[in-house]
Amino acid sequence: MRKIIYFIILIWNLFASSLAAQQTPTTDSVNFEQQRDRVNTLLEERSRRFGEYDSSLQKKTGIFGIFKTKGDMQKSIDILKQIVLTDNNIFVETKRLLDIKDFESDKNRALAAEYDKQVSAYMKTITKLQDENDRLRLQIDTLDKEDHSSHVLTYVLLIIIAALLFVLYRQYRQYTSKI
Repeated sequence: MRKIIYFIILIWNLFASSLAAQQTPTTDSVNFEQQRDRVNTLLEERSRRFGEYDSSLQKKTGIFGIFKTKGDMQKSIDILKQIVLTDNNIFVETKRLLDIKDFESDKNRALAAEYDKQVSAYMKTITKLQDENDRLRLQIDTLDKEDHSSHVLTYVLLIIIAALLFVLYRQYRQYTSKI
Protein backbone atom coordinates (compact mmCIF):
# COMPACT_ATOMS: atom_id res chain seq x y z
CA MET A 1 0.00 0.00 0.00
CA ARG A 2 2.85 2.40 0.83
CA LYS A 3 4.47 1.80 -2.52
CA ILE A 4 1.25 2.77 -4.27
CA ILE A 5 1.00 5.98 -2.25
CA TYR A 6 4.63 6.87 -3.03
CA PHE A 7 4.04 6.10 -6.69
CA ILE A 8 0.97 8.36 -6.73
CA ILE A 9 2.96 11.11 -5.03
CA LEU A 10 5.76 10.76 -7.58
CA ILE A 11 3.36 10.88 -10.54
CA TRP A 12 1.52 13.85 -9.04
CA ASN A 13 4.75 15.76 -8.46
CA LEU A 14 5.89 15.15 -12.03
CA PHE A 15 2.52 16.24 -13.37
CA ALA A 16 2.38 19.31 -11.13
CA SER A 17 5.94 20.37 -11.96
CA SER A 18 5.27 20.08 -15.70
CA LEU A 19 2.14 22.22 -15.28
CA ALA A 20 4.06 24.78 -13.27
CA ALA A 21 6.82 24.90 -15.88
CA GLN A 22 4.32 25.55 -18.68
CA GLN A 23 2.65 28.48 -16.96
CA THR A 24 4.34 31.83 -17.02
CA PRO A 25 4.00 33.78 -13.82
CA THR A 26 2.65 37.29 -13.90
CA THR A 27 4.46 40.26 -12.47
CA ASP A 28 1.42 41.79 -10.85
CA SER A 29 1.73 41.90 -7.10
CA VAL A 30 -1.99 41.17 -6.86
CA ASN A 31 -1.34 37.78 -8.44
CA PHE A 32 1.47 37.22 -5.96
CA GLU A 33 -0.90 37.94 -3.06
CA GLN A 34 -3.60 35.71 -4.54
CA GLN A 35 -1.08 32.90 -4.96
CA ARG A 36 0.10 33.35 -1.38
CA ASP A 37 -3.53 33.18 -0.19
CA ARG A 38 -3.97 29.92 -2.14
CA VAL A 39 -0.94 28.41 -0.43
CA ASN A 40 -2.19 29.53 2.98
CA THR A 41 -5.63 28.06 2.28
CA LEU A 42 -4.06 24.75 1.28
CA LEU A 43 -1.97 24.75 4.44
CA GLU A 44 -5.09 25.31 6.55
CA GLU A 45 -6.87 22.53 4.66
CA ARG A 46 -3.93 20.20 5.29
CA SER A 47 -3.98 21.03 8.98
CA ARG A 48 -7.71 20.33 9.15
CA ARG A 49 -7.33 17.01 7.32
CA PHE A 50 -4.46 15.99 9.55
CA GLY A 51 -6.74 16.61 12.54
CA GLU A 52 -9.33 14.36 10.88
CA TYR A 53 -6.67 11.72 10.30
CA ASP A 54 -5.54 11.89 13.92
CA SER A 55 -9.11 11.48 15.16
CA SER A 56 -9.75 8.62 12.71
CA LEU A 57 -6.72 6.80 14.12
CA GLN A 58 -8.33 7.01 17.55
CA LYS A 59 -11.70 5.64 16.38
CA LYS A 60 -12.36 1.98 17.10
CA THR A 61 -15.75 0.79 16.00
CA GLY A 62 -14.97 -2.90 16.30
CA ILE A 63 -16.18 -5.28 18.98
CA PHE A 64 -17.02 -3.25 22.10
CA GLY A 65 -14.92 -0.35 20.75
CA ILE A 66 -11.72 -2.25 21.44
CA PHE A 67 -10.63 -3.08 17.91
CA LYS A 68 -10.33 -1.15 14.68
CA THR A 69 -12.39 -2.39 11.83
CA LYS A 70 -11.33 -2.60 8.23
CA GLY A 71 -13.61 0.37 7.51
CA ASP A 72 -11.87 2.44 10.21
CA MET A 73 -8.50 1.66 8.71
CA GLN A 74 -9.73 2.39 5.17
CA LYS A 75 -11.13 5.74 6.32
CA SER A 76 -7.76 6.61 7.86
CA ILE A 77 -5.99 5.61 4.63
CA ASP A 78 -8.40 7.69 2.55
CA ILE A 79 -7.81 10.73 4.76
CA LEU A 80 -4.05 10.15 4.49
CA LYS A 81 -4.35 10.06 0.69
CA GLN A 82 -6.18 13.38 0.79
CA ILE A 83 -3.40 14.79 2.97
CA VAL A 84 -0.80 13.61 0.45
CA LEU A 85 -2.73 15.17 -2.43
CA THR A 86 -3.06 18.40 -0.47
CA ASP A 87 0.70 18.33 0.20
CA ASN A 88 1.33 17.94 -3.50
CA ASN A 89 -0.96 20.88 -4.23
CA ILE A 90 0.92 22.89 -1.63
CA PHE A 91 4.20 22.08 -3.39
CA VAL A 92 2.79 23.08 -6.77
CA GLU A 93 1.29 26.33 -5.51
CA THR A 94 4.45 27.16 -3.56
CA LYS A 95 6.51 26.58 -6.72
CA ARG A 96 4.22 28.95 -8.61
CA LEU A 97 4.59 31.49 -5.82
CA LEU A 98 8.37 31.22 -6.00
CA ASP A 99 8.25 31.49 -9.80
CA ILE A 100 6.27 34.72 -9.51
CA LYS A 101 8.75 36.07 -6.99
CA ASP A 102 11.75 34.99 -9.12
CA PHE A 103 10.20 36.54 -12.22
CA GLU A 104 9.67 39.83 -10.38
CA SER A 105 13.24 39.69 -9.04
CA ASP A 106 14.59 39.01 -12.54
CA LYS A 107 12.53 41.87 -13.92
CA ASN A 108 13.81 44.22 -11.21
CA ARG A 109 17.38 43.06 -11.85
CA ALA A 110 16.93 43.70 -15.59
CA LEU A 111 15.51 47.16 -14.88
CA ALA A 112 18.41 47.93 -12.56
CA ALA A 113 20.88 46.81 -15.23
CA GLU A 114 19.11 48.97 -17.83
CA TYR A 115 19.16 51.98 -15.51
CA ASP A 116 22.83 51.32 -14.81
CA LYS A 117 23.54 51.31 -18.55
CA GLN A 118 21.65 54.58 -18.95
CA VAL A 119 23.52 56.18 -16.06
CA SER A 120 26.82 54.99 -17.53
CA ALA A 121 25.86 56.42 -20.91
CA TYR A 122 24.90 59.73 -19.28
CA MET A 123 28.20 59.79 -17.41
CA LYS A 124 30.11 59.15 -20.65
CA THR A 125 28.16 61.93 -22.35
CA ILE A 126 28.86 64.32 -19.47
CA THR A 127 32.56 63.42 -19.54
CA LYS A 128 32.64 63.94 -23.29
CA LEU A 129 30.93 67.32 -22.94
CA GLN A 130 33.31 68.34 -20.15
CA ASP A 131 36.30 67.41 -22.32
CA GLU A 132 34.83 69.39 -25.21
CA ASN A 133 34.21 72.32 -22.87
CA ASP A 134 37.83 72.19 -21.66
CA ARG A 135 39.07 72.03 -25.25
CA LEU A 136 36.94 75.03 -26.22
CA ARG A 137 38.17 77.00 -23.18
CA LEU A 138 41.78 76.32 -24.19
CA GLN A 139 40.93 77.41 -27.72
CA ILE A 140 39.34 80.62 -26.38
CA ASP A 141 42.43 81.29 -24.23
CA THR A 142 44.69 80.75 -27.26
CA LEU A 143 42.56 83.04 -29.39
CA ASP A 144 42.56 85.67 -26.63
CA LYS A 145 46.36 85.55 -26.49
CA GLU A 146 46.57 85.82 -30.27
CA ASP A 147 44.04 88.65 -30.22
CA HIS A 148 46.04 90.43 -27.52
CA SER A 149 49.24 90.11 -29.53
CA SER A 150 47.48 91.36 -32.64
CA HIS A 151 46.13 94.31 -30.63
CA VAL A 152 49.64 95.13 -29.46
CA LEU A 153 50.86 95.02 -33.06
CA THR A 154 47.98 97.26 -34.11
CA TYR A 155 48.79 99.76 -31.36
CA VAL A 156 52.46 99.78 -32.35
CA LEU A 157 51.55 100.36 -35.99
CA LEU A 158 49.16 103.17 -35.03
CA ILE A 159 51.87 104.83 -32.95
CA ILE A 160 54.34 104.52 -35.84
CA ILE A 161 51.80 105.96 -38.29
CA ALA A 162 50.98 108.79 -35.88
CA ALA A 163 54.67 109.51 -35.45
CA LEU A 164 55.18 109.53 -39.22
CA LEU A 165 52.23 111.83 -39.68
CA PHE A 166 53.60 114.17 -37.02
CA VAL A 167 57.01 114.17 -38.64
CA LEU A 168 55.48 114.78 -42.07
CA TYR A 169 53.31 117.55 -40.69
CA ARG A 170 56.31 119.27 -39.11
CA GLN A 171 58.28 119.02 -42.29
CA TYR A 172 55.34 120.35 -44.26
CA ARG A 173 55.07 123.31 -41.90
CA GLN A 174 58.72 124.01 -42.13
CA TYR A 175 58.59 123.78 -45.86
CA THR A 176 55.54 126.05 -46.12
CA SER A 177 56.97 128.59 -43.69
CA LYS A 178 60.04 128.95 -45.91
CA ILE A 179 58.02 129.75 -48.88
